[in-house]
Amino acid sequence: MAKYSEKASEKVEKTMHEMKEGKLKSGSGKKVTSRKQAIAIGLSEAKKEGAKVPKKNPSK
Repeated sequence: MAKYSEKASEKVEKTMHEMKEGKLKSGSGKKVTSRKQAIAIGLSEAKKEGAKVPKKNPSK
């Protein structure tokens, strides 16, 4: 299992909360309904802020 930093975990938690409230939007402006997409957005934002996020596994 991949290890994520505390900051990355907090960011994902925040984006999941936004998704459940219906406030999270994707890059195209559409509402995010997928759990996986919300996690991906959270990790991407955390990575931009400099948090420790492991590289994407290409086999999946």
